[in-house]
Amino acid sequence: MIATVRGKVLAVKAAVAIIEVGGIGLTIRATAATLAKLREGVEAFLHTTLVVREDSLTLYGFDEAEERDTFEVLQGVSGIGPRTGLAILSVHTPDALRRAVGARDAKALQRVPGIGAKGAQRLLLELDKKLGPARGETAAGSAMDGADVIEALAGLGWPERDAYVAFDAVRQEQAGADTATLLRACLQFLGARK
Repeated sequence: MIATVRGKVLAVKAAVAIIEVGGIGLTIRATAATLAKLREGVEAFLHTTLVVREDSLTLYGFDEAEERDTFEVLQGVSGIGPRTGLAILSVHTPDALRRAVGARDAKALQRVPGIGAKGAQRLLLELDKKLGPARGETAAGSAMDGADVIEALAGLGWPERDAYVAFDAVRQEQAGADTATLLRACLQFLGARK
């Protein structure tokens, strides 16, 4: 809807900037890093996305288009709203986030305020193929589809918590394996725990 904004910065506050565009002052939420680059009285250019909710229209601004695009991908993850998406991008650059997801680094994601162990695991699974590889890396030929494995295990009657534990336990041993191989490894792991 509103992909970019260019205008004079009227004010920079803790979490927002007010930028005048065509005589209208737009309130734009942004990360601290983006806000730190803005100067009152100076023209600014931001890549933006408009988040429409039942009771509000909120404009989010980013220094780079890649940040905006990553924010939009994060909005597609269940349980991740605009505030958490902004918090993630305040802690991780888009490339650092791709590296964390590619390395299955839940600890890196838990550095984001409001994301615990379970939320980090969900992010790793849901972002697995949505973000693509980090710069300088190539996508794996037969990347693991964790969401499919978790869904299959749940369909077989395993609690979701156990399915996450099993997937986390076998994913490194089975790096590059197809979904069927991963599912078999998870079932063996769960069977051994009984």
